[in-house]
Amino acid sequence: MWVLAIILVVALLIPVAAILVDSPLGRSVARRMEGRTEGPPPELRDMQRKVELLESEIEDLNRSVAGMREELQFMQRLLEDPRRKKPTS
Repeated sequence: MWVLAIILVVALLIPVAAILVDSPLGRSVARRMEGRTEGPPPELRDMQRKVELLESEIEDLNRSVAGMREELQFMQRLLEDPRRKKPTS
């Protein structure tokens, strides 16, 4: 009789274990046991996107500052000696 009860309990635990392993919780435990994840967490992805956006804005600002620096140098040369001829290439 006890043997039949043990077999019945084991038979019922197999589908329960399969359901738990296939659940998101089971997958999470499996990933932790493996020591790897599918990718960076969402917070880190958002942070990476923001950093890339800021880097592109900094590059745009650097180009703008370089252009303004060239314009300023041109205006200074004009103000220093307005009668001086432009050098020809």
